[in-house]
Amino acid sequence: MTQQIIHLSSDNCQFPPCNLALTHPDGLLAVGGCLSLARLRTAYSKGIFPWFNEREPIMWWSPSERGIIELDEFHISKSLRKAMRRLKPRVTINHAFSDVITACRTQRLNSEGTWINSQILQAYLDAHHAGFAHSLELWDEEHLIGGLYGIMQSGVFCGESMFFNQPNASKLAMWALVNWLKRHNAHFIDCQLENPYLNTLGAKVIPRTEFLTKLIKANAFDMPANMWLTQTLENIYD
Repeated sequence: MTQQIIHLSSDNCQFPPCNLALTHPDGLLAVGGCLSLARLRTAYSKGIFPWFNEREPIMWWSPSERGIIELDEFHISKSLRKAMRRLKPRVTINHAFSDVITACRTQRLNSEGTWINSQILQAYLDAHHAGFAHSLELWDEEHLIGGLYGIMQSGVFCGESMFFNQPNASKLAMWALVNWLKRHNAHFIDCQLENPYLNTLGAKVIPRTEFLTKLIKANAFDMPANMWLTQTLENIYD
């Protein structure tokens, strides 16, 4: 059967089944539509995410293999423990979302380029204000030294990007996130694509069918009302 790219309308937030995604390029499910809050909520609840460059149409993906981190499989190396004791960062959540996503964008623009284009930037700022995009920040006194952001509206934290201004700061941010999710009995972290950097932290790849099964189970998660209030995370590395 010939595979076809599905074009989304701007007034309907529904997506085709993920098994209709292309094999070349792997996981491309649809193009078009918009980045409205309703569409983003629907996409992430179904294991779909937007990924496209500036001046490209909006593209929606559901890869045949998905990178995830099981919370109990997060790998903490001796060097990471040493970095934590050396830096002793203050850890906050949703304290500086705009600064975090801007830092993620800038760090990648200065290296290999970034998918955090102007549309993505505004869409995730809007999602943060709507209460389902979140950031975790690491501080050295009043200096932001690392962090990450992503989407969480079920038992899955869908990681989008991270940055560091000090060695190991992004890994320490991920470690803090894992511990925060474990405190609240969340399910796992969605890393979207395989990443050698995340593999060192225990990330693995699972088939799309397995991922979607896990996602359905995670959608039953009852989010604590205070989980993502702006706050400092005390003793988060214990």
